[in-house]
Amino acid sequence: MARRTRPEVQDDILGAIDVGTNAVRLELARVLPDGSIEGLHTERDPVRPGEGLFRSGVISREVADRLVATLRRYSALCKRYGARVRAVATSALREARNREEIVRRVKREAQLSLDVVSGREEARLICLGVLHGKQPHQRSLCIDIGGGSTEIIFANGDQPKDLWSLDLGAVRLTELFEVKDTLTPKKLELMRNFAREMLNERIKGTIKGLPSSAIGSSGTIGAIVTFARSEGYGHATMQEVSQAVEQLAEMDSEKRRKRFDPRRADIVVAGAVVLEAVMRRFKVHTLTAVDRGLREGILYDLLKRRKVDVNDRSLTDGALALGRRFAFSEEHGVQVSRLALTLFDELATLHQLPAAARPYLEVAAMLHDLGHAVNYQKHHKHTHYLIVSSDLPGLTERERLLVALIARFHRRSKPEPTHELLAPLTPAEFRLVRKCATLLRVADSLDRSHHQPVKSLSAQVRGRTVALTVKARDSVDLELWDLQHEVELFREVFGKSLQVTLSGRK
Repeated sequence: MARRTRPEVQDDILGAIDVGTNAVRLELARVLPDGSIEGLHTERDPVRPGEGLFRSGVISREVADRLVATLRRYSALCKRYGARVRAVATSALREARNREEIVRRVKREAQLSLDVVSGREEARLICLGVLHGKQPHQRSLCIDIGGGSTEIIFANGDQPKDLWSLDLGAVRLTELFEVKDTLTPKKLELMRNFAREMLNERIKGTIKGLPSSAIGSSGTIGAIVTFARSEGYGHATMQEVSQAVEQLAEMDSEKRRKRFDPRRADIVVAGAVVLEAVMRRFKVHTLTAVDRGLREGILYDLLKRRKVDVNDRSLTDGALALGRRFAFSEEHGVQVSRLALTLFDELATLHQLPAAARPYLEVAAMLHDLGHAVNYQKHHKHTHYLIVSSDLPGLTERERLLVALIARFHRRSKPEPTHELLAPLTPAEFRLVRKCATLLRVADSLDRSHHQPVKSLSAQVRGRTVALTVKARDSVDLELWDLQHEVELFREVFGKSLQVTLSGRK
């Protein structure tokens, strides 16, 4: 009998796993010829990863066992479908002191790479899931209330203009105020004040251009809107949500469980308090709930990653925003990024890296001198730390590490497999970092003066040589001198020598 083998990953089957604070969810979908997605299979398990977390700071062994068992099952389903999958963990794992231990368990026992995303990355994915397909001129405000955090997105089309992530969620507030039964007016007032003050503290000033209607994407919001809205309407008003807060607070736990799904009943009061505070802060008149959110965002993000869109500037804009936060040399970063991408594109047959590596190189090149904000002499090391520690929406935690390593090796030490930072990488990841770092070193040399003297660059493989043709607007003597220091590494990595032709200055 022929041995059965595991199905290969199918490029048209995608899987999204969302490890939230209250529940764990799986969504499997098929990519249709027109680029849309069709749901194949959905699962939801009330694992409660955030149970007790906001008091203890850790996820208990019992909860971790439930989580890993659920993810083993989800992993098996994804393999059965041959799905390309991304597993994302949000607020609970973000805050758990034992998160690394749990991530390792999931990798070992469920064969899943669990990506613990930042609040801003969570908000970006929610935005993509809720607003996918919106026209660029359409302004939207999206609210998602999870168990541990609330994400708020102001977007043009499906591109976020502003993202906010607050440590203010339905489970967190329930545990903080020990909401179990009917709330006294005093406790309700304390909860409302707490939510309002946190919003005012985290979101300063007036936000211009906001629409008066918002979209709510979470199950908690869906339950509240259904409870609060007038019969025959698909939305709830600000006044109706405020009335719902009062009504829910007066119910005892038994009445709430009769009115709501038991898994939602315990946290619905706190969720309503958060929703009321957000609607007041953002001057929302009406709110419509939709059955889309983070999982759909993960699916659409996977869909986008099937083919690199060179016109998508969302990651580039995020890198620029991070650089400006540390007052980096923007002209130099943009120039080195432009030159590095030229080398990547024109030497594709030589480096044979996947297209997915292109944005890693772009961001690393843009931010390679970020560490100057800390110390000039060891700025490459500080750059590595700052990128790893910063929030770059659009990159997973592992991708951010690869970007940081590419930037780290733009000077000084060569990217060798024995280096302590590179030794833990897989062979494919090491090759990617080593090749991209080498291209970055060449590009950086070509702007050593930081005056952008190179107007254009072309690269061509000619036998055992890579011919670089440089068109300059000013003297490039310093650039050509510095480039000689990278010739040996380039030959080691790519097996080719470098030859530079200067086509003249104007």
